[in-house]
Formats: sequence, C-alpha cells, structure tokens
Amino acid sequence: MDHTELLFFTEVLVGGLLSGVMYSLVAIGFVLIYKTSGVLNFAQGSMVLFSALTFVSLVERAVPFWVALLATFALMVLLGLSIERLVLRPLVNKPPIILFMATLGLSYIIEGAAQLAWGTQVHALELGIEDLPLEIAGVFISKFDLFAAAIAAAMVTVLTLFFQYTRVGLAFRAVADDTFAAYAVGLRLPRIWATVWTAAGFVATVAGLLWGARLGVQFSLSLIVLKALPVLVLGGFDSILGAIVGGLIIGAAEKLAEVYLGPYVGGGIESWFAYVIALGFLLIRPSGLFGQKPVERA
Repeated sequence: MDHTELLFFTEVLVGGLLSGVMYSLVAIGFVLIYKTSGVLNFAQGSMVLFSALTFVSLVERAVPFWVALLATFALMVLLGLSIERLVLRPLVNKPPIILFMATLGLSYIIEGAAQLAWGTQVHALELGIEDLPLEIAGVFISKFDLFAAAIAAAMVTVLTLFFQYTRVGLAFRAVADDTFAAYAVGLRLPRIWATVWTAAGFVATVAGLLWGARLGVQFSLSLIVLKALPVLVLGGFDSILGAIVGGLIIGAAEKLAEVYLGPYVGGGIESWFAYVIALGFLLIRPSGLFGQKPVERA
C-alpha cells in the first residue's frame, strides 16, 4: 500500500468512525432506558424527530436560537416524563413484548403529534457549522463530523460523571444491577425512572439537532432508530461505553465495506452491511461486547 492509498484508506476509516459517532448518539438513548427498566424504547427515533422538528420550527418563527434550544429541551423532558408516568409506569412487570409494543405505538403517536403541531414539510436546519473538509496530515475530514464527535464526547463524559459520582447516578447503577434489590432497600424507582427519561429526552434533543442538520428535518429522520440497532447488538443493550464502541465499529465497517467490497457486489452495501455484522454477533456473542450476560438459575 503506497502513501496515496494509505491516505485514502485513512480518510475512509476516519469518515466511518465519525459517522459511527452519530449512530452512537441515538444508541445511547436506548441504553439509558433499557439499562434501568428493561424496555427497548422503539420510540427513540420519533423522539429524535420531534426534537429536531420542534427546534427548527421555532427558529423559523423568529425565536432566538438559545431560546428555541431551551424550549426544545424542556419540551423533550416533559415528553419523556409523560411517557414514563402515563404509559410505562402502569405497565411495570408486564412481559417485555407488551412494553415493546407500547413504545412502538408511542412512536407513531409522537410522529402524528409532530405532524399536527408543525406540519409535514421538509426543513433545512443550520447550526452555524459549515460542512467543509478540513485537511489534517493530508487527510480530509468534515468539520461538521468533528463538531458532532466533540459534542458526543462531551455528552458521554457528562453522563459518565453523573452516573459515577452523584447519588442519583449511584441509585441508577443499583437499579441497573438488580431492580428488586434496589426496591427492597428503599430506592424510589419512579424518581429514578423519571430521571432516566429526562436524560433520554436530553440525548434525543442533541441527536435530533445533529442528525437534522446533516440530513434535513423530515419524517424519515425517525428511521435512524434502525441504524442504532446494529450498534446496540455489538456494544450491548445496557452499556453506554458499548454504544460508543459499537457505533465506531459499525460506522467504520460499513464505510470500508462500501469502498472496498462494494465494487465487487454492485454497490449499495453500506445500507445493509451493518446488519450482517450484527447477525454474526447475535450468533457468537448475543450479549454484545460490553453487555451483561443474563444469569439463569435452575
């Protein structure tokens, strides 16, 4: 491999890794909910769409940027708390399939509410970050992707510090380890679940703004939930670190596959290659790289 080929390979790899960070942003929202309640929140994609659509609609109505951002975050927190209080709390201890179907129904309800509130037209979302190439050591990297990676790193750092060093964070970890034991020692599970859904609303806001700026704010934005699923399979459904690592692996693998394997299979491999990797992991390591293996007692 000569120098030019090495630079090209590095450019494709870095581009894939930065794309993977965007997938991780959505996957983290899944992890927060699943880790404490065991619910696979299929409505996460609709929450991402709702946040982006709310923000861009407020900005287009001449609301100042920071006011629109705070209002969007407040609305997403309210949405998360409402979902937890009105839908999922009454379904505690129900079979997982019932909880999954509840979040699937919520997904369509949230999309319908977004359509009623803000309409169905496509919006361009500008965050003030130009998506121009930046040359670093001969490798061209998107400025927007670097910005998104920095935001993701900051968010993961904040979440990690919160869950490691605060009382609520310690309670969260206790619930994640053993829900019944945490309840037995007097932890207030409804308060913990409300906090987690608040955090999920915050994550959805960040992911919605970044994905909306990249793809435009449109209803297909909710389908990015499907891109997060392979990330969760690889990293583990209950690991924030796994969501990051899984996203990096998926992002890099699909970009490299498209460039180096795509010409041999007719192209288009990027849209489905991640699911091939996920299926392989399900057969070999169902719990993912960092997920906890279920303990079965006879």
